Order: sequence, then C-alpha cells, then structure tokens
Amino acid sequence: MILAGDVGGTKTLIGLFDPDPADGRPHVVRQHEYATLEFPSFDAIVDAFLTRERARVPAITALCVGVAGPVQGLVARLTNVPWVVDLGRVAPLVGRARLKLLNDLEAMAHAVAYLEADELAVLQEGIAQPRGNGALIAAGTGLGQALLHNVNGRFVPSPSEGGHADFAPRNRLELELAGRFMAEGVRVEVETFLSGPGLVNLYRFTHENERTPDASLHHRLGCTGVPEGTDPDAAPAAITAAAFEGRCDQCVDALDLFVEIYGSEAGNLALRALATAGIYLGGGIAPKILPALEGGRFLDAFRDKPPMSDLLATVPVQVILNDEAALVGAAVHGQSLGRQAHG
Repeated sequence: MILAGDVGGTKTLIGLFDPDPADGRPHVVRQHEYATLEFPSFDAIVDAFLTRERARVPAITALCVGVAGPVQGLVARLTNVPWVVDLGRVAPLVGRARLKLLNDLEAMAHAVAYLEADELAVLQEGIAQPRGNGALIAAGTGLGQALLHNVNGRFVPSPSEGGHADFAPRNRLELELAGRFMAEGVRVEVETFLSGPGLVNLYRFTHENERTPDASLHHRLGCTGVPEGTDPDAAPAAITAAAFEGRCDQCVDALDLFVEIYGSEAGNLALRALATAGIYLGGGIAPKILPALEGGRFLDAFRDKPPMSDLLATVPVQVILNDEAALVGAAVHGQSLGRQAHG
C-alpha cells in the first residue's frame, strides 16, 4: 500500500493507493482533505489520517509527499505556510516504508503521463515531439514550475523555483505595473502577479486606489464588482466572477492582464525547457478561468516571442483539470519506491 500526500498552502490531501500490477496509474483506496493551517505540522495530519483509518490500513510500503517549497532530502520549509515538513518525524507512523519528499510541482509532473483525456483541456493542439521535453506551470496560492526531461522516451520530472524568478514586463502597461509595486518596496517576481494573491495585486493596480490596511477590500478599492465584506482569501474568486459576469470593467482588465502574464510566462518556460512535447497548466486557478484562457489572449502572449513564435505555435498546451493531480503524481512516484523496495 502507498501513502501519498499533497501539502498546499490552503489544503492538504492524504490518500492510500494500491499499486498497479502493470506499473500504470495507482488505484486510490481512500483519501481525505484537511485544511492545512488547522494543524500544527504535517506529521499531525498524517497521524490524524492514520488514526481515522487505522483498522483498515495494511502495511505501507512507501510514503511519498509533494510540498509547496524547496526540498532538501526529507526536509522542506514551505513557502506559503509557516511549517517545516520533516518526513523523519513521520517515519515512526509508517513503519519501514520507503520515504520520499518532492516539490509539489515535481509531484504533479509525475502524474502527467498518467492523465486521461477527460482530465485535460487543450488550448493549443500543436505538434507533439515524442522525444521532446515537457514542462509544467501552475498558478494557485503561489506559482510553481517543473521541467519534464525526456529520457529515452519517458518524462523525468525536475523541480524548479521559477515562480520566484524576476517578472519581465513586455510592454508599457506591464512596466507601469512593475514600477508601481517596486515603488512600494516589493521585489517584483513572477508570483507577484501570477497567483491568487497576484490576481488581487492586478485588481489593485487596475482600480488605481490607495490601500489602507484597516478598510475592507470593497472600501479599499471602491469596486462594485466585489461585494462589501469579501474576505481577502476569497477575493480572487470574487474578482474572477465579477469579470466573467461583466459587473466591473476594472475586474475584466485585471483578469485579462492575469491571462496575458500567464501566457507569456508559459511561453518563457517552453523556451527554457525547449518543451516541444508540451506545456501543461496545473494548479487551482487554470480550470476555474478556462473560458478566459481559451479566449485568445493567453496563446497570443504565449507565442509572441519572435524569432521563436513559429516554434511556440507548434508546442501543445493543455490545462490539467484534475485538481488532485499532485496527489496522483506522489502516488505514482511512491509506487516506484515500493517496487524498488521489493526489487
């Protein structure tokens, strides 16, 4: 039995999986979702899950966990959560299981080759090169990226912290955007604008009102599209809804800008990875704004990189619709660990 986990800034998924005899996609037996910050540590979540399932859990052969942060061995300090995940502290809970800690995008990347057609939405058909590399980009609580190196016809994921690379403005508007936040002393990285909080930053920019920390989001920004009293954590969804429903022109502008920045950064990643086998959009935001991604702005920005525009027009681009892909990928890698233990 494989125990897999996906630790995010908002939620943590834990699941038990049966290995696939033919080395295909592991089969989920049971899983549960936890609010990450309701627990003091990851081992507390694992303990809660195993206590809940104790009578029904056979021997665990492998524990594989994806976390939102850089990994060093069995330890990771999460980027958007005040935790250190240490699988050494989890080991007593899982007996002699083999342990592996992955960056969350690296975990998601392990799932790519196992996703079904109905778990993907095609933005650009392209012409996939079977021997080419792939890449993954995922905007959510933060911005994650991973490379998919093609080794003998199979993807081998490699982690990245590219979301924290410097933001590269493409035009006068984006120069003004970057300058506005630099003037506040902010280090302007890609994640500053390409994430849930990043969409709120774009919203602030398009509304051009000063922020005051003691006012509600509605009063701070004077927007009729976001209801008064909206919790800041719910603001990205409220902004998106206001944009889709046409209730606020500035919300429309904010979402358009978000989509263009997403397309541009996905194109940057495609060039860095030479991702001729495909670019995949993961994370929680892309499926929720799929109509906006399909509207043309994303692909225009993705391809607008002469002299590489023709190359980028051939790169397949797909959105991952399964919001549990990182958990699936952790289980996939855990399956390989289990086979090594028995090999």
